[in-house]
Amino acid sequence: MRQAGSTPLHVDLRRYLRETDEDRDLTRVICEVADATKYIINAIRTGDLGMAGTSNLYGEEQLALDVLSDRIIRKRLIHSGVVSCIASEESGEIQQIDPDCEQKYAVAYDPLDGSSLVDVNLAVGTIVSIYKGCDVLRPGREQVAAMYILYGPRTTLVYSTGRGVHEFAMNSLMEYTLNHENIQMSNGAAKIYSPGGQRSKYSSGTEEFARQLEAGGAKLRYSGGFVPDINQVLMKRNGVFMYPHLKNAPDGKLRVLYELNPMAFLIEQAGGAASTGKGRILDLQPRSIEDRAPIFIGSKESVALAERCISEAG
Repeated sequence: MRQAGSTPLHVDLRRYLRETDEDRDLTRVICEVADATKYIINAIRTGDLGMAGTSNLYGEEQLALDVLSDRIIRKRLIHSGVVSCIASEESGEIQQIDPDCEQKYAVAYDPLDGSSLVDVNLAVGTIVSIYKGCDVLRPGREQVAAMYILYGPRTTLVYSTGRGVHEFAMNSLMEYTLNHENIQMSNGAAKIYSPGGQRSKYSSGTEEFARQLEAGGAKLRYSGGFVPDINQVLMKRNGVFMYPHLKNAPDGKLRVLYELNPMAFLIEQAGGAASTGKGRILDLQPRSIEDRAPIFIGSKESVALAERCISEAG
């Protein structure tokens, strides 16, 4: 079988997964999500931008697009025949699909991250985390795959199964074809940084980290969307994103299960790093589907600098 790294551009996603000898059932999960996103794109372009009249488990009002996107992905995964359980950011529980789960896949996902940005026409995305077996409440290092789809001027899909990070772009036939293979972060200090959270609520250590980034010439590039900001760091092969602990939110804002674990897996596979400021994101043991944590993610040198600043200044 052909190995990743020797494939011509424009081969389609299913063929690429098959020819790089990925597990057949894992290929099915990845391709089911990819197919689901074609319908999500249509919903973003033409759908209702209002409220759904419901709330998610965090008490946040759900947009109609959130609910529809969740329904689209959930239906594909349930009918795939290879998924054991599902955890969605839009649901309050882990949904068991198949009790005979040992050889199947457990999937956690954020169906439309940044959905509140759609009404101002900014980029949004889908984030997916995949484990083998019966449970998603496991450290992120146990993921067998992670992926995100970015709905921007172009629609792109980025995934890893632990053998490098690869980007596929949607063509005019709505097929995902290979665009970049084995994406690798460069060494050195961050040239761009994306800082989430209100700066007046940063701890002394986080404020010192931001000051040192700026003193080193890093330019601020923040869209308000986790997927586009991580994609920028990854595709530029350099930079750092952070949503730190805040004085009024010591665990930050982003969810471990649906956001931090899959993005940390992808960035580490590309040669970067992801930390809470005190330790590796992928070593966190989730206690529940609601867990949140601070994150500093991107170039290794910059993430190490964040850890030093927090260790020294708090």
